[in-house]
Amino acid sequence: MTEQTSKFSLKFHWSSYLLAFLFILLYFQVITGLVEHWWEDPNYSHGFLVPLISAYLVWKKKDRLKTLESKRSYPGLIIMLLGLGIYIIGTAGAEYFSARFSMIVVLFGLVFFLNGKEWAKELLFPIAFLGFMIPIPYVIYYAISFPMQLFSSKLTYMLLHFIGLPSIRQGNIIHLPNYSLEVVEACSGLRSLVSLLALGAFFAYITFKSNLKRIILFLSVFPIAIGANIFRIFVTALGAYVVSPKLAEDFLHKVSGLIVFLIAVFSLFIFSQIIKLLSLKRK
Repeated sequence: MTEQTSKFSLKFHWSSYLLAFLFILLYFQVITGLVEHWWEDPNYSHGFLVPLISAYLVWKKKDRLKTLESKRSYPGLIIMLLGLGIYIIGTAGAEYFSARFSMIVVLFGLVFFLNGKEWAKELLFPIAFLGFMIPIPYVIYYAISFPMQLFSSKLTYMLLHFIGLPSIRQGNIIHLPNYSLEVVEACSGLRSLVSLLALGAFFAYITFKSNLKRIILFLSVFPIAIGANIFRIFVTALGAYVVSPKLAEDFLHKVSGLIVFLIAVFSLFIFSQIIKLLSLKRK
């Protein structure tokens, strides 16, 4: 190694650390705000795990990254500037989602700029996965939540009638002979859907190498999460009618969320095995 090359490497080393330091400094308040949001909002408590999973995916690629050429790529600088533009607009308008989303854009641009196209391509998913830690705007959240409440209550009502259990539905409230079950926002299924989407993306990525299979498995999260949530409401209504309303309000209400999540995870695993079996039959 020549003296000129050595100086260049040292310069590159320190400039990389400087950019990383500036990135943390710029987004320090955004990061602390995210942590507070995860702590206060149970809908996004999974946010604590998302950066750890992303870091794990990067660590899994460490041997692959060592084989790639690392060189500066100026298109990455354009991506960084785009992300900074989103950050400025989001901060000026007090729009948290934009400011938080810009952090991922800038991070990707930083990797692209410092290490080149091959690194950016290899780390695209681990960086994009960080998007699951960002809470969606409340306006969008509640706009989706209420229709899901109505949809879940309607399908549960149909299931109750199918088994012959007398009930009347008024909006998101199901009236049983001895109990009125309200499908509130927390029971809409959106809460479990948000965390399951993150899990589904991770599971699909590590299970399959084909992007098509990954997309199919990821999209299956939507019907699985909705179906599991309807099962939860159905069991709660059944427990209130057959046993007692107290069972629905206490025990079932507390453990049903965990049950829904476990059912959804199991269903996701089963569906992944079905995809594998279908793939083998085609060969």
